[in-house]
Amino acid sequence: MSSLDPVLLSRILTGLTLFVHIIFASLGVGIPVMIALAEWRGIRTNDPHYTLLARRWARGFVITVAVGVVTGTSIGLQLSLLWPTFMRVAGQAIALPLFLETFAFFIEAIFLGIYLYTWDRFKNKLTHLLLLIPVALGSSASAMFITTVNSFMNAPQGFTLSEGILTNINPIAAMLNTAAPTKVSHVLVSSYTLCAGVLGGLAAYSILRGQKHVYFKKALKLTVVSTFVFAVATAVIGDFSGKYLAKYQPEKLAAGEWHFETQPYATLVYGGVLDENNEVRYGLKIPYALSILAGNAPNTEVIGLNEFPEDERPPLSIHYYFDTMVTLGGLLVVIPLLYMLRKWLPGKKAYPKWLLIGIMALGPLSFTAIEVGWMYAEIGRQPWIMRGYMKVAEAATTADYVGWMLVLFIILYLVLCFSCVKVLSKLFRNKDAMEEMRALGMEGGEP
Repeated sequence: MSSLDPVLLSRILTGLTLFVHIIFASLGVGIPVMIALAEWRGIRTNDPHYTLLARRWARGFVITVAVGVVTGTSIGLQLSLLWPTFMRVAGQAIALPLFLETFAFFIEAIFLGIYLYTWDRFKNKLTHLLLLIPVALGSSASAMFITTVNSFMNAPQGFTLSEGILTNINPIAAMLNTAAPTKVSHVLVSSYTLCAGVLGGLAAYSILRGQKHVYFKKALKLTVVSTFVFAVATAVIGDFSGKYLAKYQPEKLAAGEWHFETQPYATLVYGGVLDENNEVRYGLKIPYALSILAGNAPNTEVIGLNEFPEDERPPLSIHYYFDTMVTLGGLLVVIPLLYMLRKWLPGKKAYPKWLLIGIMALGPLSFTAIEVGWMYAEIGRQPWIMRGYMKVAEAATTADYVGWMLVLFIILYLVLCFSCVKVLSKLFRNKDAMEEMRALGMEGGEP
């Protein structure tokens, strides 16, 4: 394995780590928000079913946090081992958000422990809910700070480059770069969408298996309506992200849309294939849509890919990542909307089987949307690791140990993912919701 290109191996290992970590990181960001919604709903309506939802979700959350810590630590390790030149040059500029991310995680971990061990300890139930606020804020802040590191790589600022060394570093300016607002908001809201969709899918699965108790119907309503709200917000932020790309990273937008010539009234291309002359075949072409995406007006001029040197153009394959992300985002809006409008749908069943299957798919659809979204973001920045200043090939290690690191981390991630699924499965099967409701004297309730 030492004969393989260390740059390629470093890219594969980093990509694999991000692929695994982003799932657990997104769960870590979104589940506290869903727990807070459920517990708040239980307190507001004096409904113990929502409180039980929060309680059960919190147990599963602990497992995903533990795995997320391991994969997150792997990223920090790999930054130093696989990308030493990048860390040597940019380390001071990104040190602040890396430190703040760790601080935010400590706050999250401390209050999570207090929250988990203080159920039923307060006369005022609101006091217990207040303990969850630092957990939710800490997890979201952790994601925000680490995302600013990624946004810095897309929009480096807050320094002067002199002979390959960053000087006059302003870490605040580096952290609050132009890419940060859209990237941070997109990461946060898409994480909330993912978690609402996953929890909604679990509720739909229970109902599909024949569970008739009102507990599952309440869980379904809370999670699916939340998925709709968060998915719409994600779509709106995605529109702002498109406008950001048009202004600050036009080569990524152009490559993603196979837009080669600078012009107004630009057409948005969905699907299709490129021939040897860069002509789109078999694709759906929507007139003026790309210009509207870029600037809210059909006469907005969109910069074409031909304006950039060939060795600075992103791979044209990112077009398919962009299309997949948009398609899945649309489904994440439509499926919850159908649930909300189910009373007006054909048929007499309150929960049609096809609709429950669609809701079960919300989790996998969200997972896939996040993964292809990150692939679009990261591959679309190529060939740069720090856009405009340092290319990926210049930043990678030349050591011959990367191949063995890749093998070891593949084994680690397989063990972690298998263990996580196994533990979560046993955790909820050994004490299912119906059994727990009977133990708490919560049987019955209005359907």
